[in-house]
Amino acid sequence: MDIQQIFQGWLTSFLENLPKIISAIVIFIVTLLGSGYIAKWVKRVSKKKIGREETLQLISRIVRWTVLVFGTVIALNQVSFDITGFIAGIGVAGFTIGFALQDIAKNFVSGLLLLYRQPFNLGDLVKVSDYQGKVNEINVRDTVIETLDGELVIIPNRDVFENPIINYTNTRLRRRSIMIGLGYEEDADRAMEIFLDAIKAVPGVESEPAPTIRAAELGESALTLSALFWIDQQDSDLLGVHSDVVKAIKKASEEHGINLPYPVQKILLRNV
Repeated sequence: MDIQQIFQGWLTSFLENLPKIISAIVIFIVTLLGSGYIAKWVKRVSKKKIGREETLQLISRIVRWTVLVFGTVIALNQVSFDITGFIAGIGVAGFTIGFALQDIAKNFVSGLLLLYRQPFNLGDLVKVSDYQGKVNEINVRDTVIETLDGELVIIPNRDVFENPIINYTNTRLRRRSIMIGLGYEEDADRAMEIFLDAIKAVPGVESEPAPTIRAAELGESALTLSALFWIDQQDSDLLGVHSDVVKAIKKASEEHGINLPYPVQKILLRNV
C-alpha cells in the first residue's frame, strides 16, 4: 500500500466522520460557552438562600466544571471515543497523581470543610496560628490573610483547619486591659476610684460589663493596678477607645496629683 492509498483512506474516513466531528465540536463549544452562563445563573439563584460569597463561588465553580465534564463526554461520544477506557485510565492516573500530591488533596478537602463549617467570613479579623489580620480570600487550597502590618499571608487550608482559629469579628464585645503603676505613698483606694471614674467617662467604654480596677501585684517601687474594661468593637474603634482610656488615666493622675512612678509608668501604654 503506497502513501497515496493511505492518504485516500484517511480522507475517506475523515469525510465519512465529518458530520460527527462537526457535531462534537459544536457540542463542545456550546458547553464551553454555556457552562459560564449556567454557573452564573446557579450562583444568582443560590444567592437568595446563601449569603456567603466564598460558598457561592465554590458552588459556581463546581457547577461549571460539572457541565464542562458532561459536555466533553457527550462530544467525545459523537466520534465513537472509548469513554469507558478513558475514564478507567483517568482513574488509575488519578490514583497515582493523588498519592504523589496528597498534600494538595488534603488542602483541597480542608478548604471544602472550612467553607462548610464557616468559622469566618471575608473581611473578618481573625488569628490563625501566629498570624492575625483580615481575611481577604478563601480558596479551596489556601486562605489569604492581610495582617495588621499590611502584609499578605497565604496559609494552606490544612494549617487553617488543624489550628485554633480566633474570630474577633464574631464577638461584639472585646475586653481590654491596662496596667497602671501607682506610687506606694498614694492612697490606693482613692486613686482606683479616680481612675475608674475616668475610664467610665470615656466614650466607647461599655457600662455593662462595668469597668473594674484591682490591685495586681506589689512591684519594687510601685503598686501595680489592673484596669479592665469592655468595648463594642462593632460600634467603636477598638484601638482608638483604648488610646482614649490611657490618656484619660494620665490626665486624671495629673489633675489629682497622683504619682505614677517612671519605672512603672511605661506599663501604662502596654496592651495586655
